[in-house]
Amino acid sequence: MRMDTRLWLFLFLASMFVTSLVVGNLIGGKIFFAEVASSHFDITSGMVLFPVTFLLTDILNEFYGKRAARAVTMAAFCSALFAMVGIAVAAALPWAAFTKGADWKGVNESSFNNVFTGSQRIFAASLTAYLIGQLLDIAVFTALKKRTRNRLLWLRATGSTVASQCIDTFVVDLLAFYGIMPLGTILRIVANAYAVKLALAIGLTPIIYAGHALLERGLGLAPVTLGEDGEPISEIGPARAA
Repeated sequence: MRMDTRLWLFLFLASMFVTSLVVGNLIGGKIFFAEVASSHFDITSGMVLFPVTFLLTDILNEFYGKRAARAVTMAAFCSALFAMVGIAVAAALPWAAFTKGADWKGVNESSFNNVFTGSQRIFAASLTAYLIGQLLDIAVFTALKKRTRNRLLWLRATGSTVASQCIDTFVVDLLAFYGIMPLGTILRIVANAYAVKLALAIGLTPIIYAGHALLERGLGLAPVTLGEDGEPISEIGPARAA
């Protein structure tokens, strides 16, 4: 199999996407505090990798089409699910006797369970919200691209994020924290996280345009063009002449 530029790029983007999802889920149990312009935010640390997934989804959809974006979405979902099963299996294995001694300085059963098994609910909630949000993001991105006749990159990039992350943020926090935190606290986390995501969606627009230009002019790749029926009428390939 010949690995040309488009295949190497696809492999790289897909790998980064999968890594961002898996690691984002693993670190999502930590809630950190931030203060911006006298406003207080309680945000899950999974938000650290949100900008990466945002950029990758739009690049995959723009240059490889909705089918490729969906394929990567499902591959990442399966990878994260596999990681979840692997953690559960590891947690079920018996601990070596010496790890229970007072002089043991490594990872013990209590610390392992606090970090990994305690976050399984958050992991499951994140995967559920992720799948719903990603499929919605791809659908909205494609619909806006068709509606604008392949113009207004900023609109489809930002618009798809505004719609999908509203659902994603609400679902993940509700499933992860309902019954653990008061509903008012959960809704505050949802509002804070969504506000940050909206700010990121707007703030990252120049980076999306820069990435778009890099792939077109630097790597010689052209975005997929959609026809009136919303189906691709061009595949990724050499950039078109201006």
